[in-house]
Amino acid sequence: MSPTRIAGTVAAIVVPPVWNNWILPRLRLGIRGRTAANAGFAVGYAFVLRGKPNWGAPRGVRCGLVSASMVAAGYAALLAVPWGRRRLGEYADRGPGVSAVEWVVVHIPVGTVYSEELVFRATLDPVLDNAFGARFGALVGAVTFGLWHIAPARVAGDNVPATVAATSVGGFVFGWLCRRTDSAVAPALLHLAVDVGGGVAVRVARRLASSRRD
Repeated sequence: MSPTRIAGTVAAIVVPPVWNNWILPRLRLGIRGRTAANAGFAVGYAFVLRGKPNWGAPRGVRCGLVSASMVAAGYAALLAVPWGRRRLGEYADRGPGVSAVEWVVVHIPVGTVYSEELVFRATLDPVLDNAFGARFGALVGAVTFGLWHIAPARVAGDNVPATVAATSVGGFVFGWLCRRTDSAVAPALLHLAVDVGGGVAVRVARRLASSRRD
């Protein structure tokens, strides 16, 4: 690769984690401000690097809906058994300061799913594939996605290495799905199901536990 291309690839890798772990926290925005800022960053990043989300691809929609339905079934199965409800009820509320409806309708879809899929699957992964090939590009993209989550893990009080590892695995799966369908809509629908389903399932589990105590 030419020096210019190397520099561009390195910048494409470094900028997202720097944004989410250093710049965004220092802006001291509320949750609504962070959602808007993340979406704006994603649009700008994709514009500069010519991201190709291909949101309307029929195959992506089909695969995404199938994947999302499997996740939804998994959450339903957990809620159906006492052990699963107890485990879900132990997770912290990830939407402080806003209603549950706003959290799952606005902040997860826009601030998390849309922003991250536009940055990573629609934009960074193609850059990495062109620079390193699909196999190594998939690995680098997944790890970069994991590193994106360092600051959020610290704020939430989660184990940082475990969070980075888990989200790297998730990023690898999302990236694989995007490459298989040539569309970011498939991983976006799966991502949405995981995050929204988790937020809803935690609240349902707590309400069920509370109703049983009453």
